[in-house]
Amino acid sequence: MSRLLELFRNKKTEDKPEDSVRKSKTAAEVTWEYVKLFGSALIIALIIKTSLVEAYNIPSGSMEDTLMTGDFILGNKFIYGAKIPLLPVRLPSLDEPEPGDIVIFKFPSNPEVNYIKRCIAGPGQIVEIRNKRVYVDSLLIEDPEYSKHTDQRVKNRSAYDGMRDNFGPYEVPEGHYFVMGDNRDNSYDSRFWGCVPRSNILGSAMIVHFSWAPDSNAPDIDLGQPLSVLESLAYNITHFPNRVRWGRIGSIVR
Repeated sequence: MSRLLELFRNKKTEDKPEDSVRKSKTAAEVTWEYVKLFGSALIIALIIKTSLVEAYNIPSGSMEDTLMTGDFILGNKFIYGAKIPLLPVRLPSLDEPEPGDIVIFKFPSNPEVNYIKRCIAGPGQIVEIRNKRVYVDSLLIEDPEYSKHTDQRVKNRSAYDGMRDNFGPYEVPEGHYFVMGDNRDNSYDSRFWGCVPRSNILGSAMIVHFSWAPDSNAPDIDLGQPLSVLESLAYNITHFPNRVRWGRIGSIVR
């Protein structure tokens, strides 16, 4: 009986495939696998950021009360033709900007800066502003739901900034778009610096994913004073529940 058991054990050992024996990996092989993993993740993140969706921060009040200072939004870069990373070409667009869209674009006078405004008119359309009221192709355009006027004065054309309240008629050039901020009396937009070239438009605003209310009492960060970083961090942690605009998180941008 013991002889039979010994023969059976030897038979199992002989039948075990050689390639099933697990070999330990070297440190270099493990490191290379992690490099490939993180490299792939980085490439995917780069493609998403440059071609599909990107996060933006609203630094000013020119779009209030549609978008507030301190809102963080996600922009759809795919809809108007995503730019291919590292190449000077774009994919075909799914749609073109239309009046009413909130668009993100490179500021024509300084392409390093991104602006966000509402598209008012497209190529070939006639824009006119009469006593703060906006007309496109002679039709009155109703103000957006959360737009506002903070100055009841109506400035005439002869004033230094009279184009704020009285502008045009003006025909939008081909390949360009006329944009305005929803905070109509406090927006630096196409009334003052002209239209946005189509090639400058990056995408369309989608959703507010976070909102952080400004606080004039918050300590400033001075890189020359390392303690100021700790002071700012401590202040923001303490006031975090009050500074977050919880009701704006997840809201759709319209």
